[in-house]
Amino acid sequence: MKKALVMLLTGAMVLSLAACGNSVDDGADASTTDTAVEAPAEDEADEAAEVEAPAEPAAPVELNVTTTFAGEDGNAANFKAAVDAWCAETGNTVADTSATSDETFKTRVITDFETGSEPDVLFFFNGADSNSFIEAGKVVSLDEIRAEYPDFASNMNDDLIADSLVDGKKYAIPVNGYWEAMFCNMEVLNAAGVSLPGANYTMDDFKADCQKIKDAGYTPIACALGNIPHYWWEFAIFNNQSPANHLEIPSVEEDSAWVAGMNDIKELYELGYFPDNTLSATDDETFAMFTEGKAAFLIDGSWKVGGIVAACQTDAEDASTIDQAKLSNFDVTYVPGKGDRKATDLIGGLSMGYYITKKAWDDPDKRAAAVSFVSYMTSDEIIPVFAQHTASALKNAPTVDETKFNSLQIKAMKMMSGTTSLTGAVQDLFQGDCRVTTFDGMPEIVTGKVSAEDAVAEGLQTYYDAQ
Repeated sequence: MKKALVMLLTGAMVLSLAACGNSVDDGADASTTDTAVEAPAEDEADEAAEVEAPAEPAAPVELNVTTTFAGEDGNAANFKAAVDAWCAETGNTVADTSATSDETFKTRVITDFETGSEPDVLFFFNGADSNSFIEAGKVVSLDEIRAEYPDFASNMNDDLIADSLVDGKKYAIPVNGYWEAMFCNMEVLNAAGVSLPGANYTMDDFKADCQKIKDAGYTPIACALGNIPHYWWEFAIFNNQSPANHLEIPSVEEDSAWVAGMNDIKELYELGYFPDNTLSATDDETFAMFTEGKAAFLIDGSWKVGGIVAACQTDAEDASTIDQAKLSNFDVTYVPGKGDRKATDLIGGLSMGYYITKKAWDDPDKRAAAVSFVSYMTSDEIIPVFAQHTASALKNAPTVDETKFNSLQIKAMKMMSGTTSLTGAVQDLFQGDCRVTTFDGMPEIVTGKVSAEDAVAEGLQTYYDAQ
């Protein structure tokens, strides 16, 4: 089985780490042996049959599993290969209802819990998005699972498993973490005479470089402020705070750091460093500007590595068509710092993980299968396939073979080795209608139609009114 899994994953992985997986023995499947034994005496037969008869193997079950490993997610193929391997090993089957992560997906998951249609196993966010089904008692905590399966997730550093915002318990077993950093199109930077930003890069340095890039006829920043301002919103606020207090949502009266962040974005807009159509363009359009050599900088997450690699392939679905020379033009580095935030202080963490639902836990057959499935997907052998150049909660992460990674992934590993801190995204705590005035309202802020002070105050007031 180990050899078969290696073949499955190797065939499925798109320019990612090759690894092998071991089966997870959680005691779910008892088996018989073919060893001959002496028959008991006739008068002892009934007692011997009762005491010594082997347990019947558990009947195969179908698990309903929902994850975000779908669509363009770089781990979609890895997930399918690992699922196939687990099914082949256990005899169980998986009904996979995975979908790309977006607000629609989040709403669907929440609705499924509310209507009793939740899956048996769910790979989902561990922040505020999960509050409602945790409050409703619809998922099982790590402590409860370990009471019956003591070795469950024992390969994890518990300190890196997120606590629920509801009750402080741990529910989601993480696989791969994330980081948010600044991708660079070196073809554009070189043409403008700009060097790759380093560990001590500041906003003043950044603005000077942006001006050089603009003067050379390129767009400095690839961003659709009218569509996805999220990453600039996050780092602009972070630049006016620090890792120590970034996750503290200010009161309406103490919103100066958030206001300063919005005004910093407004300044970059007024300087002409965003695309001319930044207020009407989609995120896909500005990303294409970056990959096509029309824009220099892109702030995004670790998941964007796969998108950049795909953009360097003549066939986005065929990894063998990659243009290595084109990929070599891309790099990733730190987001320019300001004040108490160093450039090497990044947004990141382990924001998602596997949940076992109460529905599966209360089903004796599915309970064992769900534990087996999550244990398999979070094993020391499988996690590196998914984590690749990001982060994990493994106690003993295996040594990786860098020859299995593409050039951008290797650059990401080098960048991450110099990171001084990872802080979660405050926007994950600041959800719903409260974000409208500064997310959807970013065009009004940067054009001066609404002041940053008013937009931030209204958003914070909405947030506290909902508490």
